[in-house]
Amino acid sequence: MASSRAHNPYHRRCDRERSLPRGSGGRLLMAARRGPRPLAPTPADRFPHELMVLSSALFDTLDEGEILSLAMDHIAAAGPYSAEAGYLKVDGDLVPSPRNGQVHALAVDRRVRELAGADGLVTVPGWPWGRALGLRGPEKLYGYLVVTSRSRPTEAERSLLATLVRHTAAALSVAFADRRQREDPLELHRLREERTALQGRLIAVVAELGYQQAVHALMADVAASGGGEEALTRALHGLTGLPALVEDRFGRLRSWIGPDRPDPYPEPDPVRQDEMLYAVARQAGPVRVKDRLVTLVRAHGEILGVLALVDVRGEADEHTLRALEDAAASLAPELAHLRNLAEVESRLHRELADDLLAGTDEASAYARSEAVGHDLHRRHYVVVVQWSNQTADGSFAQTVGRAASAVGMHSLLTRRSDHVVLVADDRPHARALYEALVRETGTRSGTIGVSAPCDSPDDIPHRYQEAQRALEVRRHSREHYGTTFFDELGLYRILGPGNDYRELETFVHEWLGQLIDYDSRHHTAMVETLSHYFDCGGNYDETAESLAIHRSTLRYRLQRIRNISGNDLANVEDRLNLQVATRVWKIVLGEQAGERRS
Repeated sequence: MASSRAHNPYHRRCDRERSLPRGSGGRLLMAARRGPRPLAPTPADRFPHELMVLSSALFDTLDEGEILSLAMDHIAAAGPYSAEAGYLKVDGDLVPSPRNGQVHALAVDRRVRELAGADGLVTVPGWPWGRALGLRGPEKLYGYLVVTSRSRPTEAERSLLATLVRHTAAALSVAFADRRQREDPLELHRLREERTALQGRLIAVVAELGYQQAVHALMADVAASGGGEEALTRALHGLTGLPALVEDRFGRLRSWIGPDRPDPYPEPDPVRQDEMLYAVARQAGPVRVKDRLVTLVRAHGEILGVLALVDVRGEADEHTLRALEDAAASLAPELAHLRNLAEVESRLHRELADDLLAGTDEASAYARSEAVGHDLHRRHYVVVVQWSNQTADGSFAQTVGRAASAVGMHSLLTRRSDHVVLVADDRPHARALYEALVRETGTRSGTIGVSAPCDSPDDIPHRYQEAQRALEVRRHSREHYGTTFFDELGLYRILGPGNDYRELETFVHEWLGQLIDYDSRHHTAMVETLSHYFDCGGNYDETAESLAIHRSTLRYRLQRIRNISGNDLANVEDRLNLQVATRVWKIVLGEQAGERRS
C-alpha cells in the first residue's frame, strides 16, 4: 500500500502553472465559444479547435493525474457528456481520481473493476447513457474514463469522444514512459512519433473543417475579449504548440508564452534589428530568421512590433504560418491603441514637467500629477541629461525615458534645446542611468547633472538650476563625462557666475547651520571660535590668545565643534569647506545681514 501511494500520480502533482484548465488555455476555449455567430455552433464545429488546444496541454505535462483531470474537465466539449469518474492504473491497481462523484462511487467503482480492461456499459441513476472507456496504449491499459450523458450521443459525437479518449491515452503513454525514467528509449521514441502523427492528423482534420476561418475567428474573439497582447500570444502558442513571442520594433521583448525563454533576454543590436526589419518587410508573409518564423505587426504601413514563433526543428506547416499571420493582424490594433495611449500619457507628463520647471500652483500640480499617475508628494530630484552626439529631440527623449525606466526611475520627462530633463521621485543611482544611456547610445560622451532634493513643487525651478549647475561643473572638469550631484559639489556650488546670496546662505547653512543654531540656543561662540582658528592658520596658541581664552578651553571648544557639526577638521575637504563657510559667514553674509537690519 505504501508503494502504491508513493507511485500514485495524485500524490505527485506539482504546483506548476497549467497550460489549459485554470489558466489562459481555459480562457482560450471559452473565448473560442464566445462571440456572435450566424448559427449556433455544434460540437462538431467547435471541438476540433478546442481539441487542438487541449491536445497541446495534454502533451505539455508529464503528470498523469493532471492529464486525466484535463480530459475530465473538457469532456463536455465532445458532446452532451459529463465525466462521472476517472481511474489510473498504478502498479496493477485502478486508483480512482479525487474528482470522482461520491453518490454512486461504490457502484461505479465495482462495475469498472468487473470490466477487467474492456469497455462497457455503466448504469448511473439519473443518466440514461453511461460508458466506461478504457485509456489504452500499446498492449496496456492506463486507466478509465467513465462518461455519462442525458441523451443518446449521435454518431458524430461518439466519434469526437473516441478522438478525445485516444489523445488522452496517448498523452498518458508518454507520461508513464517518462516516469519509468526512459527504461525503454525505443518505446518512448515510438510514442513521441505517435504523438507527432496524432497532431499531424489533427491539423489535417481541422483544415478540412475550415481551419483558416476558425483561427481567424478565434484570434478576433481573443482580441475582442480585452486580454491584450499576452492573450493573443498565448492563443498562438496554444494553436501551434510552439513558443510565441512579441517584441517591440527595437527588438525588446514584450511577451513570451511557451518554454525555453532566454533569461536574460539578449540585448538587441540596433543595426542588425533594422536590417532584419527591412528584410522581413520585403517579403510577403512570415519569414524564417534562423530558428524563428517572423512576421511584422503593422498599422497603416508603420511597423509597431514583431510577432514570432520559435521553430527550432522546422515543424511549422502552412496552417502554422496562417495562424501566425492572423495573430499579427489581430495584434496590430492592440499595439496601435497602446502606442496612442503612450503618446497621450507622454504629452501630459511633458506638459506637467514643463510647468513644474517654470513654476506652477502647488494645488494644481498635485492634482495633475495624480491624474497622470505620478506621486508628486514624494521627495523629488531634477536630473538634466546631455549627450555630445545627440540633439535633444523626441527620439533622444524616448531613449532617455527607456533608460530611466530600465533602471527603475519613475519620473516626468521633458526636453529643452540641448538637454533632456527628468523630474524623478527618488535620488538616482550614481552610475546606473549613465551606464544605461551608454548602452542605448553606444557612446560614453554624455553628462548628467542631479539637483539636491526638493520637498515641494515650489522648489523645483530652483532645483532645476542646481541640476544645470552640476552638469556645467562636470562638463568643465577634467572628467567631462559621467554623473554629478549638486549636493556633492562642495565649494564649487558657490563659484562661477550667476550665484546669489541665496546660494551662499544655503552653502553656509549646510556647513555651519548646526553650530549657528547651537550658539543661538546656548549663547556660545562656536562659529566665532572656528573662524579665529582658521584665521590663525590652525595655531592653538595664537587662536587662544586672539580669543582671550586658555589653550585647554580652545581644545574643548574644537572638540565640541566636531561633535556638533559632524565634520572632521583633519579632513582636507571638510576643512576647506568649513573655512570658506566661516569666511562667507563673517564677511559676505554678515555685511548683507547688517544691510537688511538697517
